[in-house]
Amino acid sequence: MEFEFIKWLGHASFVFEDNGKTVYIDPFKTRNTEKKADVILVTHPHFDHFYVESITALSKPSTKIYVTKDSIVKLRGHNVTGVEPFKEYNIEGMKVKTVPAYNVVRERLDKHPKANNWVGYVIETNGKRIYHAGDTDEIPEMKDIRADLALLPMGGTYTMDVDEVIKASGSIAAARIAPIHYRNLLGKKGSEEAEKKFLDKVKKGIILDEEDPSYSF
Repeated sequence: MEFEFIKWLGHASFVFEDNGKTVYIDPFKTRNTEKKADVILVTHPHFDHFYVESITALSKPSTKIYVTKDSIVKLRGHNVTGVEPFKEYNIEGMKVKTVPAYNVVRERLDKHPKANNWVGYVIETNGKRIYHAGDTDEIPEMKDIRADLALLPMGGTYTMDVDEVIKASGSIAAARIAPIHYRNLLGKKGSEEAEKKFLDKVKKGIILDEEDPSYSF
């Protein structure tokens, strides 16, 4: 099964091609060499996901930007659509479904409150389905996710730690699961330890590579 088109740009940021269109998810401090966007999907307004400088640099007049409704005002002059959980969108022929993203662990409830209606995305593209979870804990809605590739935050503090990601991996019907959103937070040694534990416990787990970021399986 081939899945060659998705590229990890670090943290929670990804880019892929869909029918000749360039799509970014949560672009954060992207390089000047990146292609201009046809579509940008943003999960929530925290700066490491909703980075206005990157969004502006990647945008052209025709770029369609999808953000949570509390972020619309920050992108005046752009072609912006506000999103909320449990909606479906047809974007340039690509099916996109929003799912909730929020914290349930007591120590993190103020970081990503459920009431904020922040999102993850399930994207059907190139014959595959990608689940980008945004910033979230393990939540009941995950049991309804079906994906070829699930991207789960593993940094701790603001989202799940490695043990919680391992547990959440059992809730999602995904062919492959990759942790994201952790290397800046855990550092080199902490990241390597978390990756090893994750791979030891999650049979369908993979580790993405920022140095050679195009992924296929």
